[in-house]
Amino acid sequence: MKKVRVNVHDGYDIMIDDGILNLCGNYIRPISKAQKICLVSDTNVYPIYKDRVIKSLQENGFKVISYIFEAGEVSKTMSTVMEIIECMSQNNLTREDLVVALGGGVCGDMAGFAAAIYLRGIKFVQIPTSLLAQVDSSVGGKTAVNLPQGKNLCGAFYQPCLVLIDPNTLQTLTPKYFSDGMAEAIKMGCIKSKSLFEKIEKQNAKEIIKDIIFECVSLKTNIVQKDEKEHGERVLLNFGHTAGHAIEKLHEFTTISHGEAVGIGMVLIAKAGEMNGITKQGTANRISKVLEKYYLKTKDTHTLTEIISAMNSDKKCTGNAIRFILLYNIGESFIQTIQNEEIQAFFKVGGTK
Repeated sequence: MKKVRVNVHDGYDIMIDDGILNLCGNYIRPISKAQKICLVSDTNVYPIYKDRVIKSLQENGFKVISYIFEAGEVSKTMSTVMEIIECMSQNNLTREDLVVALGGGVCGDMAGFAAAIYLRGIKFVQIPTSLLAQVDSSVGGKTAVNLPQGKNLCGAFYQPCLVLIDPNTLQTLTPKYFSDGMAEAIKMGCIKSKSLFEKIEKQNAKEIIKDIIFECVSLKTNIVQKDEKEHGERVLLNFGHTAGHAIEKLHEFTTISHGEAVGIGMVLIAKAGEMNGITKQGTANRISKVLEKYYLKTKDTHTLTEIISAMNSDKKCTGNAIRFILLYNIGESFIQTIQNEEIQAFFKVGGTK
């Protein structure tokens, strides 16, 4: 068992252990007086894990109500969140009751947001089953849904009361979804840990995945404790995401995954940093190679001009500028605000893809 304590508000534990999903009720009961649990999951995850999770919750005295949504980013909308809330209301969940998110990043984002706004806030637990959620999105309290205008534009900062990470769930992931999560682990190495990046670069991530999860969670926890609501250092976690979210929007959140888009975004901003004499030469190529090692994309079908245009709806816009995350080198990142009229010049746009 590995455990990380997140000291934000009342604080909560992130617990990492093989098989912990089967004992989830044993860990939830000591921190909750709930009688009812709304278990939120998707059509891919629920059939695999429902029996084990519900059995453990019921054995610990919880009545379980399930809400299942269609798997995929296209479900990450306000209408789905409202359906979750209506499910909770129809089943008379009170402020003492609990939401449990069983699934990947989309599930955790929506269940957490629903918990944040139902009855002005009830507790929720994250049980992330995808690598992306385990290394990144289940930790730190960001909850949100997409709008037609852009990614994650409607949401709240709302911390879970517990995160239970079972690395065994990764065995049921398709190679594509494992790769998707690796993009966020690579990002964490890029911004905060050269040693983590080199582990991913030189070793087989699957063979050391527990160490990777623990290191990513620990690094993110340190950042979140200093800057919960993204006024400073937490912005660094958005490395590759400004372009990545723009790319997802251009693909209408369907034909490219979050990890793929972020990977492309990391390469684009690293190249721009090199062209402007900021980032160590060869960094973009190094990032590209490790992305390719884990079967992730390094370029998109849209032009750079199209991608820059789509950045305008990003949350990192501040007035007439965008906060970009740049690297000096692997493991050394910083925030640079660039005025809108200077962005094309910064990326050396010439209409190329």
